[in-house]
Parts: sequence; C-alpha cells; structure tokens
Amino acid sequence: MSTKTRSQKEIVDGLLAKDRATLGYLFDQYGGALLGVARRIVGTKESAEEVLQDAFLKIWKNIEKFDSERGRLFTWMLQITRNEAIDKRRSRISKEDEKTSSLDLHVYKLEEKDFEEMKIGDIGLRNVIAGLEDDAQEILNLIYFKGYTHKDVADQTGMPLGTVKTKLRRAILELRKVLDPT
Repeated sequence: MSTKTRSQKEIVDGLLAKDRATLGYLFDQYGGALLGVARRIVGTKESAEEVLQDAFLKIWKNIEKFDSERGRLFTWMLQITRNEAIDKRRSRISKEDEKTSSLDLHVYKLEEKDFEEMKIGDIGLRNVIAGLEDDAQEILNLIYFKGYTHKDVADQTGMPLGTVKTKLRRAILELRKVLDPT
C-alpha cells in the first residue's frame, strides 16, 4: 500500500489506464466509507461486502463515464455503491416477499463502530449536515444514508412527494455552497 496521496485526476487517469495498483489505492482510501454506506442500506456485513465488490467492479468498468465537471470522484463512487445496495435490498425484499413489512426491519441503526468503518467524520459530512434545517437533515439521512426512495421518505414523514423533492434539492444546493464555496 502506497502512502503517497494521489489527486483525483491521478486516480481517474490510473483507472482509465486499467492500472490495478490504482484500483487497490482507491479501495484502501475509500473502501471503508463505501462499505459503511452499503451496510447501512443492506443491513449485513456479508451483503455489504458483496455490494462493495459489485460497486468497485462497476467503477472499474465504467470509469470513462465519470465526469469531473459534474462532481467529485468520491461522490460518483458513493452513488454507484448506494444504487447497488438499494438494488440488493430491494431484490432481497422481493425474494422474501415482505412487501407489507415495515421498511425499518430492513434498515439497521448505525452503531458507533460503523462511524470508524465509514470514516464519515474524516470528511466532516455529519457536521455539515447538522447545519441544515431539521427537515433537510431527516430527508438526507433517509435518502442517502438509509437508502429510502423519495416516495418512502414521503410516506415516512407524511410530507407530499413534491415537498420531499424540493427540500432535498434545496438541501443539496446548500451542501454544495458549504462544501465548495468557490
């Protein structure tokens, strides 16, 4: 494992060149955080590890689709991981035929040990989100950390679907201002 920190451009260039060492570096740097997100959505470590493997395979195969003009590499990888985890959870729910069960049965609470695994404190995301309105915090938490859909959030909070989408959009715009003040 190299101790040299690589820039986003160096990482993307390495992945485009199909350099396995770069993939290893990427896994070492971000695997824990992505595993934590996947685990929060799918619930078990084993399922989260499968999701992480699928996500890294998708990242490896689709790196040419990454556009640095649209966002950061970590955000792109996080979205891929989140989508894979949601797909896995939905597939499992469908297979178990638990359509009437509460979604809460499939979403586990974050334990203190998960904070270390996710290294979410390292990127300061919790502190940034804490500065948002309570509704925005709840919506972001449900959608991005627990894997709820917009409709799930509307059902859970009692807000109209359009209100959920509007509040989410405002929260994302506010986060962009805070995280990239340029």
